Amino acid sequence: MDNTMYVALSRQMTLRRELDIVANNIANANTNGFKMESAMVRTDASDKAKMVDGPKSLKFVIDDGVLRDFGQGVISQTGGAFDLAIDGQGYFQVRTAAGDRYTRDGRFTLSPDGRLTTQKGDPVLGEGAEIIINPEDGPVTIAQDGTLSQKGQRIGKIDVMTFDDLAGLSKEGSNLLRNTSNVPPQVSTVSRIKQGMLEGSNVDSITQVTRLIEISRAYESMARTIEGSSELSRRSVERLGRVA
Repeated sequence: MDNTMYVALSRQMTLRRELDIVANNIANANTNGFKMESAMVRTDASDKAKMVDGPKSLKFVIDDGVLRDFGQGVISQTGGAFDLAIDGQGYFQVRTAAGDRYTRDGRFTLSPDGRLTTQKGDPVLGEGAEIIINPEDGPVTIAQDGTLSQKGQRIGKIDVMTFDDLAGLSKEGSNLLRNTSNVPPQVSTVSRIKQGMLEGSNVDSITQVTRLIEISRAYESMARTIEGSSELSRRSVERLGRVA
């Protein structure tokens, strides 16, 4: 395999990665609190190229991770008593079997034993503890600072947790994030909670579909380049064989 094919193949590999990321963005365009992702690539130079003439080094394209857009999604009214949206920076904190996790998906519900949980059943935390609600005490009101009240009495508080370095958040399943840094989150005093509302994803579907088409065309172009280089090598070998 010659240099042209190696370079084209390296680009194809990153394009396949980009294709997976864009397809995932489109699939989660209607997922509450989902944050759009983009592939990052960089060039990696080899020491020498295996050719008589031309440049003495080559630059290959390699995958360099994923960039996540933490921008605010559109907040829409639902009217659900336990549908909550964060206006501003921060995350809800939930407790899972694997430890505490963080999410912008505020589709919460009440378990049979009165705990405020995610749709999957993970307890939502406030002031470091699970939030317990007695349904018999009437409707729950949730203030913008996260304070929960029933019959005019305070029964708890939902915290919005913020991070100094968002790069330390690693994506897991079920729309959850894990804090991989050694720095604990802080309780936000600026962000506000909106009861009866949900934050949508920040994915622009039209832009992502357009990007999907661009990636597909670029991949096909690299495939033609590899095919053309292979055909050129084949013809060269045939001609050398006839001369010999």
